[in-house]
Amino acid sequence: MSHDHDTIVAIATAPGAGGVGIVRLSGPRSRDIARTVCDGRVLRPRVARHVRFVDADGATIDDGIALYFRAPASYTGEDVVELQAHGSRAVLQQLVARCQALGARGARPGEFSERAFLAGKLDLAQAEAVADLIAAGDERAARAARRALDGEFSRRVDAIAAELLALRVHVEAAIDFADEPLDTLGGGPLRRRLDDAIALLDALLADAERGRKLRDGLHAVIVGPPNAGKSSLLNALAGSDRAIVTDIAGTTRDLLHETIRIDGVELTLVDTAGLRESGDVIEREGMRRARDELGRADIALVVLDARAPEAGRAELAEAVAGVPTRLWLLNKSDLLPDTGVPPAGLDDALSVSARTGAGLDRLHERLRTLWQGSATDAAEGAFTARARHVDALRRAAGELRAARQALAADSLDLAAEALRAGHDALGEITGRIAPDDLLGHIFSSFCIGK
Repeated sequence: MSHDHDTIVAIATAPGAGGVGIVRLSGPRSRDIARTVCDGRVLRPRVARHVRFVDADGATIDDGIALYFRAPASYTGEDVVELQAHGSRAVLQQLVARCQALGARGARPGEFSERAFLAGKLDLAQAEAVADLIAAGDERAARAARRALDGEFSRRVDAIAAELLALRVHVEAAIDFADEPLDTLGGGPLRRRLDDAIALLDALLADAERGRKLRDGLHAVIVGPPNAGKSSLLNALAGSDRAIVTDIAGTTRDLLHETIRIDGVELTLVDTAGLRESGDVIEREGMRRARDELGRADIALVVLDARAPEAGRAELAEAVAGVPTRLWLLNKSDLLPDTGVPPAGLDDALSVSARTGAGLDRLHERLRTLWQGSATDAAEGAFTARARHVDALRRAAGELRAARQALAADSLDLAAEALRAGHDALGEITGRIAPDDLLGHIFSSFCIGK
């Protein structure tokens, strides 16, 4: 993504009426355009001036405050002007239109933060933390996003990246002396430094995963045998008929995602195809996707028919073995007398009825408890993180382990390649190595004006 030198303009405050609304300009012509809009008043850097905003005929659009920030001492590193008017959407749109008539271009989503990144004011993780701070739903998330914006995450990534760079230099130098045993070229200290880097990366990955849960909420996958009531449970939790429910086994063929809030708990629920041995080609593909989704789950809601809890139970236990948290649910409990005795091996299962709502309050409480524990753990970490950060850290960790195996076998070329790939993966987090399409994807998710 090339950095052009157009002057851009956008409304920087949220939609809707308010006491104050801000129009932001950034680029080489910002001051000149603002001077014309401000009825010829000269703007001095970092001095708030009360001005009259005028149209092309000199008629007053509004009055307010103008602030000028001279490059490079601004958010974007360019000349920036903020026009603070009354918060009428109509007034703000008139100001934007006037700035565009004077040569400014409407900003793309996230373009101000993109320019800050390209000017070196923020790295990529910090730029994403700006959007996370804006979207923070509670105090814990806001504090964690603020830490990421302050560079806590980036500093830890950069420290590990610097260590990997030093290891790469050592290994590349050793390649030039391939006839010598590695141990005579400092192989012992090299391996120990690599082990230390792996330990640091593992700790950072654990913190990033907690931060990802704080930002995104919990990812809960609903699994079970066909006709256990998975889709009915999704509808009951969502409070609407989001999934098709029939008595025909295999009705659900693909994944259905629904983001909900239960008593302040944010959950991404995923309804999946029933897991069983048989099924046509389409159903088998749905089951494959269900198993893939379980690999990304924080919680597995394992739904069994309370009338036949043994159906598919062994296969389900194997399928959800790698999920951090598993909740076993005995659905359709309204069709059985309440004996107070759970089935063998399911002492901690919850009896629920998606049809009548029985037991859902206890499920809500269990989910809330899990969320509070996860959010508390995440809040104790230093930062929020995104799924792409976690993915990059996992890839880097895998490469470092591959490098350790290569060093153990005295395969310096393979070790050098693995260290390079791990270093590159870390660079994707902060933008030290960032393909243009990655930048475009990230900044396009920002709000316009930020």
